[in-house]
Amino acid sequence: MKEHLLSAEPTHSVWDRELQPRLVVEPGDTVHLECLDASGGQVRPDSTVADFEKIDRMRIHALTGPIAVHGAEVGDVLEIKVLEVAHKGWAWTSLIPGLGFLDERFAEPYLFQWELEAEVTRSLGPAVVPLRPFCGVMGVAPGEAGVFRTRAPGVFGGNLDVRELSAGSTLYLPVLNAGALFSAGDAHAAQGDGEVCINGMEMPADVTLEFKLHKGQALDGPLVESAGHGEAGGAEWIVVESGEDPFKAAQAATSRMVDLLVSRWGFAPVHAYILCSVAMKLRLSQVVNRPMTTVSAGIAKGILPGRRLF
Repeated sequence: MKEHLLSAEPTHSVWDRELQPRLVVEPGDTVHLECLDASGGQVRPDSTVADFEKIDRMRIHALTGPIAVHGAEVGDVLEIKVLEVAHKGWAWTSLIPGLGFLDERFAEPYLFQWELEAEVTRSLGPAVVPLRPFCGVMGVAPGEAGVFRTRAPGVFGGNLDVRELSAGSTLYLPVLNAGALFSAGDAHAAQGDGEVCINGMEMPADVTLEFKLHKGQALDGPLVESAGHGEAGGAEWIVVESGEDPFKAAQAATSRMVDLLVSRWGFAPVHAYILCSVAMKLRLSQVVNRPMTTVSAGIAKGILPGRRLF
């Protein structure tokens, strides 16, 4: 098992299974990734809203990768353990006309700069906001041929903006191409469920990930094994679904959770459904990547017998 270092540049801002890997690793290896902020280094701590309006939006997300995992084949599951997401002391949040959940109410451009302490920020007083850094984008190359912008998430992961993907958590993704071709970026120092104004606390970051491979395992979409952070519920099993219809995405996430409880814990389907009704947390992880909405369905690990799923 080796450790690798992967610099941010050259970044990429599209999903394309034809992109050549910048690094090839073995299952069990650890990679230290340098990640630029979502603007690809165009926004700086002293940037103004006028500067922000001039950035090249084709560079948004500025992902580090792809990373190929040796031996990964279609039909396998890639396990990504998040060991660390370290901020660099600053972040930004913007409002962009025509985007965001309340785009009609907040129609003017705005840029807010955050100064980050070790675990909190006091920049938006009197609030003291706890930091919980994570990568908003983590994904493998889609199975379809073509070049796709990074805004829309999918079965391959991508721009999920699931805030539970912080240090200590694990993301499981289906392998859709040889090598998997994993990339990450769009790091946030903190984010609320929904990411309603269009951004979290966008930041550059040093990210450390460990990769494992599970051969011949079926997985229909992203699955998260989250870490506890002293919040209500603590660590969870989280099924993630994205779609243009939030209701249908929520249904799909619930149905996948039922299937997970049946296949891994031996519940009868009707009992799994009842457990979801009394114990599952159904959340909108992001509502701003229109037309796609991302829904997370989580069940606390503490109410289930401990188990490895793969």
